[in-house]
Amino acid sequence: MDVEMQRRKVISDNIANADTPHFKRSEVSFEASLRRAMDSEKAVKAENFPAKMTEGRHIPFFKEIPIHSVRPRMHVDYLTSMRNDGNNVDMEREVQDTLKNQLRYQALTQLLTHNNRTMNLVLRAP
Repeated sequence: MDVEMQRRKVISDNIANADTPHFKRSEVSFEASLRRAMDSEKAVKAENFPAKMTEGRHIPFFKEIPIHSVRPRMHVDYLTSMRNDGNNVDMEREVQDTLKNQLRYQALTQLLTHNNRTMNLVLRAP
């Protein structure tokens, strides 16, 4: 939910600067980093070829990325330009990103509410 809030801030910043000359749009990436961390955890557990490290300077075959260390990253798009003044904010894309963000946030809120209700039911059971 924190990532979605950060995305909302970045999207609103993009929309607010849609008419600013030479402004470059930003976006937040998180899911790819999270997937990479989850895949690294699976790769370490499923490692079929055990590597013996006899020296502290040896490079491990598989290095696990802790899931708790994954943070959202903001990227600025310097490569594209939508207008002659160098601005690259596309309002249609920003509105579409806003809608996606709103739907994801609502889904996460509903999931969190459902989990809290389930926990309350379990805790109240005799």
